Amino acid sequence: MSDFDNSNNTVNDKVAYSIIGLVSTIVLAFLFWLIYFKQAAESAHVFTSYLPALNALLNSITTVLLILGYAFIKRGLRERHIITMLMATGTSGLFLISYIIYHHFHGDTQFLTQGWIRPVYFFILISHIILSMVMVPMVFATLYHAFRKNFSKHLKIARITFPIWIYVSITGVMIFFFLQFLNTSA
Repeated sequence: MSDFDNSNNTVNDKVAYSIIGLVSTIVLAFLFWLIYFKQAAESAHVFTSYLPALNALLNSITTVLLILGYAFIKRGLRERHIITMLMATGTSGLFLISYIIYHHFHGDTQFLTQGWIRPVYFFILISHIILSMVMVPMVFATLYHAFRKNFSKHLKIARITFPIWIYVSITGVMIFFFLQFLNTSA
């Protein structure tokens, strides 16, 4: 590879990272506004009550797909790895759409339970939120390098992205169970 090719790749990577940063910032800013500033819609549809369970299901499926994708690449099954990782990205995308619809109609859900479970819940919730914010651009960057067939950079970023993505998916399911089964009214 010539120096020209290397500098061209560096420029392409910088442009891609700028776009990834911009898109990630827009997505995260929108979600922040949606959850903390937008009022819930005037009328909620019946289907919205099922969306938290759907979100937990999508997070569970994502977790399974991520683990399968990891196992496939460790066994050298590259095509299966690609398919499962694209499916994990798809289920995460469906989760995001469902999450946005739910928060549009329902707004934020308060955790009202008191006692020792409250700090446990908030530790999981806060770590989930922070890592999901980190995860968004990392998933985009990991996918970018995979599509560019720059597997050394893909692997380098994926080693960080994978455990964060797994954690966010699992804690998303945990948060659903906290809110669904351990949340008491005031």
